[in-house]
Amino acid sequence: MAPTLPALLCLGLSVGLRTQVQAETLPKPTIWAEPGSVVPCGSSVTIWCQGALNAKSFSLNQEGISAPWNTQPLLKPWDKANFSTLNIKEHQAGRYRCSYFIGFNWSEPSDPLELLVAGEEPAGQSGTRSCRGLTGPLRDRPSLSARPGPSVAPGENVTLLCQSGNRTDTFLLSQEGAAHRPLRLRAQDQGGRFQAEFSLSPVSSAHGGTYRCYRALSTDSYLVSRPSEPLALLVSDYTVQNLIRMGLAASVLLLLGVLLCQARHDRKEARDAARS
Repeated sequence: MAPTLPALLCLGLSVGLRTQVQAETLPKPTIWAEPGSVVPCGSSVTIWCQGALNAKSFSLNQEGISAPWNTQPLLKPWDKANFSTLNIKEHQAGRYRCSYFIGFNWSEPSDPLELLVAGEEPAGQSGTRSCRGLTGPLRDRPSLSARPGPSVAPGENVTLLCQSGNRTDTFLLSQEGAAHRPLRLRAQDQGGRFQAEFSLSPVSSAHGGTYRCYRALSTDSYLVSRPSEPLALLVSDYTVQNLIRMGLAASVLLLLGVLLCQARHDRKEARDAARS
């Protein structure tokens, strides 16, 4: 029996709606790493992917690796999932993207996350096999300094200088707790000493914090050296500081004046009592 016109219309509408759903473009998710995107070799890291509500599945892809890592969200509102790695190894350094699945579609991939593996191993794991490749040309840590100094006022300019006496192709500057990826600059050879100048200008309160820098070679830009010693950059308003100092000084002077007046008063009462 030939299908009736209403049945054909319903079938066409159903197919049309399904095609529209399948063709829908989902917004790309957000990807980040905890505790950060620079991970000491041999330690653990968790990569998070957050998409739309009620996602059915999440997928994590490492650039150059064909097999994705799939997982499902664990908690409502089912909009994010995590991928955890213990004892991270050198080959896990690289560029990652994630996607999520809803209905009939996979979302657009996220912006890339550059996961950097550093040559500093966690306490108690020195010499682990997975980290031996980072104990050669990237063993030595660079130095980090601030010019004109580590304490500046908002609006001023400051330069963080990374230096190393060992061959270096690029330097990376990382701010502790910052959401953005580490800054990367090509190293300049200054008579056998390599350096890079990271200019922060004009400085704002967001620039305040703890910084470290790393060395990297062009053979594998995702493997970095041990970090420099931390540098604390203090961004403070000198005007406010001076007002506070002046207020404290005035309070001290006032207190001294009160104590001096009290002492004079006590001496006068003692003389009057002696005369009587």
